[in-house]
Amino acid sequence: MTDLCSEDLATIYPKPSRRVIAKARPAIDAHAKKFIEMSPFCVLATSGTDGSVDASPRGGSIGFVHVTGPNQLLMPDRSGNNRIDSFRNVVEGSGFVHLLFFVPGIDETLRVGGRGTLSADPDLLASMEEFGKLPRAVLNVAVSEVYFHCGKALMRSKLWAPEKVQRSVMPSISQVIHDQTSLGEPESQDVVEARYRAQL
Repeated sequence: MTDLCSEDLATIYPKPSRRVIAKARPAIDAHAKKFIEMSPFCVLATSGTDGSVDASPRGGSIGFVHVTGPNQLLMPDRSGNNRIDSFRNVVEGSGFVHLLFFVPGIDETLRVGGRGTLSADPDLLASMEEFGKLPRAVLNVAVSEVYFHCGKALMRSKLWAPEKVQRSVMPSISQVIHDQTSLGEPESQDVVEARYRAQL
């Protein structure tokens, strides 16, 4: 297999249309704001000092990411695995972040890019209480690019189709990690999900 170079790409893919280029906007408009306010889930991508890239899922109640202006987003950080790869990249790496927002039932997605900083200001944390808990930190994104993606990828995947994979086709995440690491004791999926609910 031969790796493609930049010249190869130009022969495979036609140039994007003016409309595709123009739809990358420098700020959050009314449509993007509405989409973010309907979104309960996004993926956060960051880059590290060594050029590595991290992408992690983030979720909460509908509108958990706050639009505070045309060029500012605030995203509370909830309980996770404490690796904080994304946040290390924000404070030690390039600081550039991209978020990809999803709204269940809508095939289009929204990409928002900018530079991130972190805050643990007590008043800010208090304003973002959810599930009866304060976030541990808040990601502040100075937005520089906003871009709606067409729905073809989600349509191909049938992501919102009613047919769902039964969770029982995979062992519990506890069992998977035990098999991979030999650490801890394997737990059933019911036990894992009960712990998740208690830690939201």
